Amino acid sequence: MASRAGPRAAGTDGSDFQHRERVAMHYQMSVTLKYEIKKLIYIHLVIWLLLVAKMSVGHLRLLSHDQVAMPYQWEYPYLLSILPSLLGLLSFPRNNISYLVLSMISMGLFSIAPLIYGSMEMFPAAQQLYRHGKAYRFLFGFSAVSVMYLVLVLAVQVHAWQLYYSKKLLDSWFTSTQEKKRK
Repeated sequence: MASRAGPRAAGTDGSDFQHRERVAMHYQMSVTLKYEIKKLIYIHLVIWLLLVAKMSVGHLRLLSHDQVAMPYQWEYPYLLSILPSLLGLLSFPRNNISYLVLSMISMGLFSIAPLIYGSMEMFPAAQQLYRHGKAYRFLFGFSAVSVMYLVLVLAVQVHAWQLYYSKKLLDSWFTSTQEKKRK
């Protein structure tokens, strides 16, 4: 065997690594997908915390009504969107398929559904803003409907990617489970 500083072992040119064991592809994919989903969960957590802060300031009237408007109705059920993310995080340590499936189903109910409702709820205000240039709710001088539509679009993308990666992770876990059953 060659040492770090010493010469190479006799009889080898360094190209004899092909026979060595490798980590199975579904394990590599599982680690990569878990990392991607965790990043998306942390982005979702930032969006969620900003929304909680906005709602708290609006309800507690820490700033004037001209600075921060009262929350839209869709923001209240969206607060529950943290639950699917927590279920997803709980599924990672032991590759718990049940928790991941519950996370995906509840993401549709607590994350995607309020966002769809929010886009419909805010549409008349957005239509009025863009047709007539009139806004009645404001966030620090900006039209609340414009800012909230930006948040909504970002949240939809985060949740869509989270669902996509969760489905791929679920498929990866099923592949490893099926291979264990065959042996």
